[in-house]
Amino acid sequence: MDSLKLTGLAGGYCNSKTRYSRFLTREVQIGDIPMGGHQPIRIQSMTTVDTMDTMGSVEQTIKMVDAGCEYVRITAPSIKEAENLANIKNELRKRGYNVPLVADIHFTPNAAEVAARIVEKVRVNPGNYADKKKFDQIDYTDQAYQAELDRIYKKFAPLVNICKEYGTAMRIGTNHGSLSDRIMSRYGDTPEGMVESALEFIRICEDLHYYNLVVSMKSSNPQVMVQAYRLLVEKMVAENMNYPLHLGVTEAGDGEDGRIKSAVGIGTLLEDGLGDTVRVSLTEEPEKEAPVAIALVNRYSNRAKQLAEEPTREVLQLIDTVETKPYTSKEVNAFIGGSLVPRIIVDLSEKNLKDPFILSDVGYKYDALLDKYHMGDQSVDFVFLGDSLPSFTMPGNLKQLYHYKTWLGLANKTNIHPVYSLQEYVDAEQKDKSMNLVYVSNDDLTSDLFGQLQMDSTTVFILETDHIHGMADQRQFFANLQEIGIDCPVIIKRSYAAAEFSGPIGDIMDPEEPISKIQLYAATDLGALLIDGLGSGIWLDSPATPTDKLASISFGILQATRSRISKTEYISCPSCGRTLFDLQETTQMIRSRTNHLKGLKIGIMGCIVNGPGEMADADYGYVGAGPDKITLYRGKEVVKRNVSSAKALDELIEIIKSDGLWVEEGLN
Repeated sequence: MDSLKLTGLAGGYCNSKTRYSRFLTREVQIGDIPMGGHQPIRIQSMTTVDTMDTMGSVEQTIKMVDAGCEYVRITAPSIKEAENLANIKNELRKRGYNVPLVADIHFTPNAAEVAARIVEKVRVNPGNYADKKKFDQIDYTDQAYQAELDRIYKKFAPLVNICKEYGTAMRIGTNHGSLSDRIMSRYGDTPEGMVESALEFIRICEDLHYYNLVVSMKSSNPQVMVQAYRLLVEKMVAENMNYPLHLGVTEAGDGEDGRIKSAVGIGTLLEDGLGDTVRVSLTEEPEKEAPVAIALVNRYSNRAKQLAEEPTREVLQLIDTVETKPYTSKEVNAFIGGSLVPRIIVDLSEKNLKDPFILSDVGYKYDALLDKYHMGDQSVDFVFLGDSLPSFTMPGNLKQLYHYKTWLGLANKTNIHPVYSLQEYVDAEQKDKSMNLVYVSNDDLTSDLFGQLQMDSTTVFILETDHIHGMADQRQFFANLQEIGIDCPVIIKRSYAAAEFSGPIGDIMDPEEPISKIQLYAATDLGALLIDGLGSGIWLDSPATPTDKLASISFGILQATRSRISKTEYISCPSCGRTLFDLQETTQMIRSRTNHLKGLKIGIMGCIVNGPGEMADADYGYVGAGPDKITLYRGKEVVKRNVSSAKALDELIEIIKSDGLWVEEGLN
């Protein structure tokens, strides 16, 4: 067997690392740009035009490369598209673009075998390359299961041998929504099934002495994705493997939601040192994906440099945990902690507190004529006012937070709660009867001052960090509390200075860049904790970011981590050469008529390849079935086939209504 060089990986993978370091993978050659090992984390994306449109594919690829893509993936659903990859490649080379090309293969081994002779890498999906998915439940005996593996071996081996002969790399890319019936029957719809699906194909490759592999575990649910990658690394180490990891959240959507959802999944893994290449999947033009991926990845290039330049600062560990456990807190004031959804704090202390209309930025719309407020599903729970007193009456269900000394001087303390430093809380003679919020850090836990705390049923921690690897520091805080036996609710606070957002993303200057980066950084830092069941609330502090954006990002993070649902979720693919309609326009059309249906998940898929599988997590599906033809789903069940695209959205709404899940806008 080829040497895998598993230096430093003894003991398996730990998802509670307190010091940042990359998981050392083997180096894989992809054209002239190697991946893995000590190479930089690579950036890639995928074309969206028809692969038979040679010049369109070339022009789009050039835009993507100029935006920062180091690999470009192109769909090859049949032999004719696979053969046309040669024309695309030749034209790119004529224009001086030597970017490695990746053929995306589903269902068709013969197309893969053609493409592997032309491009630098092929991607196969083990769920549908030589296996099948018809949503059949089959009770396999061990003998029957092995017989299926033997069949797959014979069908897959020719591609492996071609890749060996031509020096072509391969990605074995598992998708959560397209696990085969065989895998589903034995492992269920689980991260374990995703991992085993890939390992079966990897073992075939190794048996044929082929190691030029990359692996991915994609899902539209960031929590499933993170669990699958962590399990994959654990299993790979156990089998003496260390193949490079391709990170991505499938069908993330567009706009802010797509960026936040991508950052929750990808950023969480990057924080743990996992990932050798990144593809951010947005329902937008493909050249818009690379700057987002670059912003995510560059943070870790800078982090490694910062850690190298500064003296080592260890994260306080009272217990050397191997696996993060969800943190279960008590409930305080029937408002925060326990089984309640995470709460959101926004700082208004520097705003014009003479104007009640400022509260519209945090979800409370003031009606001057009636002198009352209207709130919605995205109204924040707390506003921090510091030492500033509003000159108008606040909404009755909005809790206000003040510095302790200012709170002491207030005559009316209804819905008003104090925020203390650790010293203030220890020294305080007067405390609130219902809720007291105390700033703490992980470093405080071994201090004499923390030892003097008298915690009770009203205590809530506000957790801060100033560590470079702050997510790990805050994650360890929860493990330390569990070891000590403390169960106070914890609000996770992250503060971002304006300087963190200076400079362009990659080589592209984005006028909205401070907002773009805060979406990505906060979704990574806070999302990585929430996705593991840590935290009873979040506080995102960024003076450079408008207040309404802070509120929107906060709700977006909770939505992406499935910890608090406040809006409709769209599972929309990023489009590719297989797409049968204008995905961006269709997504916006569907969003415009359904975005008030809080809690519903609607899958919008460009073709049948990703349709039934990747939107298996959705409540309803809108899937391209042919030119001007849409198939509508309820979960995995086809409800209507070949509906005209002009009528498909109306038909989808009728299905939702017939299920009793439709509400008129403004009434939910």
